[in-house]
Amino acid sequence: MTESSETGIPEPNGAGPGGAESGRWESEESEPAEYQLEFADLPALLRAWRAEAGEKLGRDKALPQKEVARRMGVSERWYRALESGAQVALTLDTLTRLADALDLGPDERTALYWYRLSEVSDERPPRSGDSRFARLREFVDAQTTFPTYLIDHAWNVIAYNDLMARWFPWVRASQANLMRWVLENPESRVWIVDWKRQASLYLAQLRFALVRTPDDPTLTDLLTTVLRDPVCRELWDAGPRIIAFRQGGCFRLSLPHVSQTELAVTAQVLLPAYRPGVRLVALMPT
Repeated sequence: MTESSETGIPEPNGAGPGGAESGRWESEESEPAEYQLEFADLPALLRAWRAEAGEKLGRDKALPQKEVARRMGVSERWYRALESGAQVALTLDTLTRLADALDLGPDERTALYWYRLSEVSDERPPRSGDSRFARLREFVDAQTTFPTYLIDHAWNVIAYNDLMARWFPWVRASQANLMRWVLENPESRVWIVDWKRQASLYLAQLRFALVRTPDDPTLTDLLTTVLRDPVCRELWDAGPRIIAFRQGGCFRLSLPHVSQTELAVTAQVLLPAYRPGVRLVALMPT
């Protein structure tokens, strides 16, 4: 390993294909016009984010690797090695510089930082004797003003109140899953106004979940099933959008069994401190 004279950040020697030992780097001009993003693939994320950065700057092509390196204060060689998939130590300071250079939003930054914190697992299943979790269920049951529900990291419905069941009777089914209902059930495409846009937002959340836990069998199976639908496949391949949490997300619903007019709601998401991975969501009319 050598160090960049600009920052002292270690620069990998012999970074594999396209690295220093091969004597060449992949040409900027050879990069594909579209980036088929795969979850948990940092090089693909970086290429896609460079493309978005170029669009934000009003350019017709991706932000060049050389410019990203200059913005970070590292050598072009170091950045190219990173984007080629070399094993490079990524400190939080380095990731912050990278996020700034690519002009990433808060959700993309969260996903990027997870590469530094990926050894931390927060997807612990509830223990049957956990009294705090039982109290959380009781809290959901007690809500009478807004539809309220509890989901785990894979969008499995854990608990719901009576109003949620009235609005969305499917939650009563065994193994009810919010993501599967939204993306796979034809009913959702009628009940959710502007379904295609909302589906793309759910897929962006799924992408974030897979960045965090790419080997989670529940999530990988969920993605495999969802992408069998051609519309979902098209939305997934459309770009590198990532959403960490749907806090404050607004959408409209057409629920004839609840209201003769469309309902506009905002999703308020709460993260229980003692149950990482679980989300409590209330749908508040707007």
